[in-house]
Amino acid sequence: MFATFKKGGVHPADNKALSAGAAIRRLPVPAELIVSMSQHLGAPATLLKKAGDKVTRGELIGEASGFISANVHSPVSGTIKEIRKTVLATGITADAAVIIPDEVQPEYPAVHTDWKSKSASDLLALVKQNGIVGLGGATFPANVKYMVPEGKKVDALVINGVECEPYLTADYRLMLEYTDEVLEGVMIIARILSPERIIIGVEENKMDAVQVLSDHIAKSNLPITVMPLRMKYPQGDEKQLLKATINREIPSGKLPLDVGAVVSNVGTTWAVYKAIALNQPLTERIVTVTGECIANPSNFIAPIGTKVSALIEAAGGYSQEADKLISGGPMMGFAFWDEDTPMVKSTSGILAIKDNLDYEKTACLHCGKCVAACPIGLEPTKLYSLITHGKYEDAMANSLMDCKECGCCSFSCPAHLDLVQAMKTGKRMGRKK
Repeated sequence: MFATFKKGGVHPADNKALSAGAAIRRLPVPAELIVSMSQHLGAPATLLKKAGDKVTRGELIGEASGFISANVHSPVSGTIKEIRKTVLATGITADAAVIIPDEVQPEYPAVHTDWKSKSASDLLALVKQNGIVGLGGATFPANVKYMVPEGKKVDALVINGVECEPYLTADYRLMLEYTDEVLEGVMIIARILSPERIIIGVEENKMDAVQVLSDHIAKSNLPITVMPLRMKYPQGDEKQLLKATINREIPSGKLPLDVGAVVSNVGTTWAVYKAIALNQPLTERIVTVTGECIANPSNFIAPIGTKVSALIEAAGGYSQEADKLISGGPMMGFAFWDEDTPMVKSTSGILAIKDNLDYEKTACLHCGKCVAACPIGLEPTKLYSLITHGKYEDAMANSLMDCKECGCCSFSCPAHLDLVQAMKTGKRMGRKK
């Protein structure tokens, strides 16, 4: 029996077969890129360029503007056509550099750095310099996450290869096709953190990835354990993943470091590998383009700033009219409508799907299904009532801020209440109060 977290969780259809067999392809350089200065958690980067400036691939164009912020680099060589505001799939409006790529793009030098001779502090500085953020969705600046405060130590480094969101297969293909690079990235992070043990958690619907990782680990004699996990959403969340892998619970308001652990996504480890071993800043990522309405569901290595329209076109366009576009997965992703929306560092997938849900919202049935599904142990129906009645401070007092907005409550609700949207509203209004 594979391990998993105990409290709550749901089992949505994974729909990964659409793109699971699609080997990673490099997207042709788009005609135009829109590179946002806000594609990480925290303060937007400060734009260093102006319209008309020439930029080179990998050049710093946005500088981190605070402790929780990240550098932004040009994904191509080209000319900045204009500086303007852009609206991201999350609804955030941010400054962006619109770049017209040169016809001929330079390749990064194929030089492998001997990172083992560098100190942990030097490696941490390079992670910051190269704009590495968590690529599992949260985009927390990686240099901050890997900074261990004095008096604390890391017992376990847990690598997140779960990818529990339906439809998405970018991390799965990454583990299969770039196995050695991912593992080297893990060992670089381990050198920074000095953990006592290293675990890669992978769900049971990716057993071929478990085998490939295990074979490469054995061949290289690495101190890493691959742990197959039972399929259960949202196992990719830090709290649930740590409960499943090392049986530790993160208390309310605390971080993994408070229980002696650090969690890092496999996509992040690949970005760390490229930043440290190859001296390449984070200017591209793997993104899944899929859904029932995509002609050729695909996995691409695409430059940050690529428009959604270019990704869909490269995947063969639409096979039928889509009812909904989603950035990310269907559980925690963001619905949007404008195909000129640019991908950012957090864009793990672009979904084009049919919305076949034919239902009407009713009053709460008080069935308790949302309570049973909540992996945090909250009472969504109680929070929903407080929020819809404007009692935001009472909702905050009932642990609203612990909500991860994972969507388990909405998924399980037979009354079809907008539970997650209410939680988001409650948090926003509660902060204002």
